[in-house]
Parts: sequence; structure tokens; C-alpha cells
Amino acid sequence: MMSLKDRAKATAKNIEGKVQEGVGDSLRDSYAARTRDGNTQAIATASKVEVLAKLYLESAPAEISDATIAQLCDWLWSEFQNTPLNIEFSWYERYNSPAEMFADIQQNHLWVSAENYDTTLGINPIYNFIFQAVHDDDHYRTDSDFSLEGEIATYNATAKRAPSLEIQKIIYSESVLRSAANLFLGHPPIAKIVFP
Repeated sequence: MMSLKDRAKATAKNIEGKVQEGVGDSLRDSYAARTRDGNTQAIATASKVEVLAKLYLESAPAEISDATIAQLCDWLWSEFQNTPLNIEFSWYERYNSPAEMFADIQQNHLWVSAENYDTTLGINPIYNFIFQAVHDDDHYRTDSDFSLEGEIATYNATAKRAPSLEIQKIIYSESVLRSAANLFLGHPPIAKIVFP
């Protein structure tokens, strides 16, 4: 029987092959089309997405100590206590745009979709739920969208409050690298925490 870590590595390798076969080709075609239009900003962003996505997809899952996980959980709980929102779990509700989410937050409400907080940290799922709520609240605080630039702005806001470099690295993996992989692939990647 294959261990969880070995299955994750095999899945990542499989995804990497598919990225190189199909998605990578269509993304490169998209770059070529943007180059003809002269949109250098779009080209730079697309290149950044590809580089960060590959860091996520090609990296092995990180080894995270029990002490770091405990510190992460304590910090997330503190963040949750300071979030002035009525946060609700949903299997079905999902925000299609930042404006939709911001309108809810302005009413002191936030849906957190189950599909958005799947991680491999091995912690109580409530902390994955809290992480996503904190992340979404930081989108609102920074007035940032779901683009790579928006995810980086959100990461920067969250990381400033993080209690340690190790927690910042976990947030970077979840907020920036995993988001880049999602943008690159066009669907959520296999969840993992990476420290490339």
C-alpha cells in the first residue's frame, strides 16, 4: 500500500505531466497572442503565474513540525476571535467575484465554501475553515481581487500579523503558490503545503 506522501508525490508528478502536455501549451499560445497585442503587463503576470504555479506543482510537500502546527492553530484561533464577521460554512455557496464577497462582508457576513479550505496540514478542519475566513477578510481589508496580484496583496496583509517565519511560509504556500497553480491549471490543484 502506498503511503499518503508517496501518493501525493505521484499525483503531483501526474499533474506536472498533464500541465506540460496540455495546459502549458494553451498558456504559451495565450502568451503568444498577448505578445502580438503588445500587452506586456499581461505577459509579465502570466509568466509570474506560470513560475509560481510550477514551484507549487513540482515541489514536494513540506515537513511541518508539531510545534509549528500548534503555533499556527493558536494564531488562527486568535485571528478568528478578532474577525468581526458572522462566518458560515457551506458546501454550495461560493463567491464568483470579489464584489459579491465584499457586499456580504459589508453586511458582517461571510460564506466559507468547503472546496476552498482543503489542506494537508493534518489539523482539525475548523482551522482550515478559519484560515479561509481570515484570508477572505484580508481580501476585503486590502480591496484585492482573486488575481495573482490580489492574492499577493492578501498574503502581505496576513503575513504581517503572523507570529513566525514558518507560519508566513505556510500562508505563502496556501495564499500565493496554491492560488497561482489554480490560475495556471484552471482548477484547484491537489492540496499540499510547499516550501520551495
